[in-house]
Amino acid sequence: MSDLMIDCITSLDGFGAAEGWPGLWGLGGPEYFELLETDPHRHDTLLMGATTYRLFEEFLRTGEPGIEALAEIPKVVFSSTLTEPLAWERTTLVSSDATEAVRTMKRESDAGLRTLGSPTLCRSLLEAGLVDRYRVVVFPVVNGATGQDRMYDGWPDVALDLIESRTLDGRLQLLEYAPTVLDGPPGTDATA
Repeated sequence: MSDLMIDCITSLDGFGAAEGWPGLWGLGGPEYFELLETDPHRHDTLLMGATTYRLFEEFLRTGEPGIEALAEIPKVVFSSTLTEPLAWERTTLVSSDATEAVRTMKRESDAGLRTLGSPTLCRSLLEAGLVDRYRVVVFPVVNGATGQDRMYDGWPDVALDLIESRTLDGRLQLLEYAPTVLDGPPGTDATA
């Protein structure tokens, strides 16, 4: 059975992007890019929604730093709006229910799985109890005025047990957790 990791980047206030800002808020540095190249999860199958797929396909076309490493990784896009053939090589399109498809992928394979962006997909997988790890790199910016793609809107309450933390490039925080979806506030009979 494979493990599933939600893998995302956010501003300090929980946005996945910001209008007018470059990718990675212009703060990707050598340690962060080294992490992308040496991460033991770097070859895990990437799961994403159509919006994230289109964004990263554009980053690939424009030569965004670090994005070329994703070209060779197997990718699965969950979408009812995209059609085949997809332009980004090594990408499979799944138009059926993402939760059931991922449940099957986890059961039938030992290959690691991780998400890339895709907050709606992440929320669905988390609510379904399919997420084994949650990893986030927090970029030291607040995007109150320009923020886009709020990462946690609509998510259930989740308790996070810290597994790992690191500082990258003297400013980025890598945090990895084991998530537990809660039925209510901690300490009440309603918790999971």
